[in-house]
Amino acid sequence: MCGRRQRHGDGREGRGAAIVNALPPVFPSVVHMLQEAAERAPTREAIVCDGDRLSYDRFARSVARMAEELVAAGTAGGRVAILLPNSVDLAIAMLGALAAGAQAVPLNPVYTAHELVPILEDAAPTVILAANGVADAIEPAMCERGLPVPQRVGPGARRLIAGDEDAYILPLPDPDALGLLQYTGGTTGRPKGVELTNRATAINVAQREAVVPTTPDVERALLMTPLYHVYATAMGLFLTLNARGTLVVMSRYTPELALAAIEEEGITFFAGSPTIYHGLLACERIATTDFSSLELCFSGASALPAETLRRWKEITGCSICEGFGQTETGPVLAANPRLSTHKAGSVGVLLPRTKVEIVDIETGAALPLGETGEICAAGPQIMHGYRNLPEETAEALRNGWLHTGDVGHMDADGYLHVTGRRKEMVVVSGFNVFPREIEDALYAHPAVREVAAFGVPHTHKGEVLHVHAVCEKPSASIDDLMAFLAERLVRYKLPARLVLVESLPKTAIGKIDKAALQRAAKES
Repeated sequence: MCGRRQRHGDGREGRGAAIVNALPPVFPSVVHMLQEAAERAPTREAIVCDGDRLSYDRFARSVARMAEELVAAGTAGGRVAILLPNSVDLAIAMLGALAAGAQAVPLNPVYTAHELVPILEDAAPTVILAANGVADAIEPAMCERGLPVPQRVGPGARRLIAGDEDAYILPLPDPDALGLLQYTGGTTGRPKGVELTNRATAINVAQREAVVPTTPDVERALLMTPLYHVYATAMGLFLTLNARGTLVVMSRYTPELALAAIEEEGITFFAGSPTIYHGLLACERIATTDFSSLELCFSGASALPAETLRRWKEITGCSICEGFGQTETGPVLAANPRLSTHKAGSVGVLLPRTKVEIVDIETGAALPLGETGEICAAGPQIMHGYRNLPEETAEALRNGWLHTGDVGHMDADGYLHVTGRRKEMVVVSGFNVFPREIEDALYAHPAVREVAAFGVPHTHKGEVLHVHAVCEKPSASIDDLMAFLAERLVRYKLPARLVLVESLPKTAIGKIDKAALQRAAKES
């Protein structure tokens, strides 16, 4: 194949790249991080949520007590399912399961019993920890299937916070044992259980720290996203444990509450998403919020529009480091470096010890530099596999590479650009179109706040593009937006239908739910 192949990593990034090869000290597991934090900063606030404020000593004591109970229940080498809302109890339960030598299985507590039962059957937990309402919903099904009766945790039930009086020993897990079992998605099919070892999770914290470093002993991070999700654990709970900082957990997110927390809690860092940043920028309170404590923000899921990055920096005085990854990559794969060049439109440089290769979507052949194809990744943070799904594991992990299903390219400076999902590609009259192109074009319009482009079947063209957009007030018209797109996109990329809506449907973790939009379009 002619041209330079798009294989990057291990110091082989292109000229001008913000290469980061050195790896900070790596803990054997995240429980080891908690142990060191409790020894070095026992009185520092570790975690805050609603009225609960735990020091590192009390946090470690609570985790140790939870681990002791779980070991006695026979969970070592097994799994502990956790169905709790954002809370101190959820953090204690997760770390307690890991300390007990079990896999922690954090699940969405707002899922219905219909959604949860097949996941719990697949996970086969030894213990289930659940909030009252969730326990009521799933208990009959658990009894019918021979699964454990949920133990009730949280308000109106048992709290997991230990007292200050008892001595404790925090057990430490085997670094190479399976640690997290994270179930992905579920909006387009059966959720898959991603298995990550304790070492993979811990090394990914160090990899991210190399590119987006935190300040030890001073960070106060705000957690706005659900803690059962891998993004929140990696960029919230585990990040603050590693930095011996404080995690302020929001039990309920609204833009108004988040902005108030930034000011009142002296927040220095938070990890958001495009949806969160667009919501915060649209909130009236942002104009009067004191952002003087805020030093760094992070964003995942997809690259933010340049206008959003500019507006955020202008209003808050704080930059956003954009990154990229997925549950299967531990989860962070790349990030714009905190101390070097931020490249708008990219998701940054590869983390240390990470490799990426861009391959042809149809043939799997490596592509020349700059061409768009499927992103394949390799590194110590990559998943062990999918639980009970050997065929899907073999399909995803091939010849030492994880085939991510994401589409993008590497530029000459070693920055990764993500175009979209392979499965989202729309074929319009034989032309391949990635919805992300249309979304990026519309985000450049000053009136557009949120946008979702997606494909729907068409009798003659195979598929056509539909677009739903949320606009600021005063709103642009459909004709205005179509004319705006026509100046920026070739004709076959223009949507067959553009609809202005007041809001877009979201998944449980705040991502735009395109599957719901596609279902509604097919039914209309």
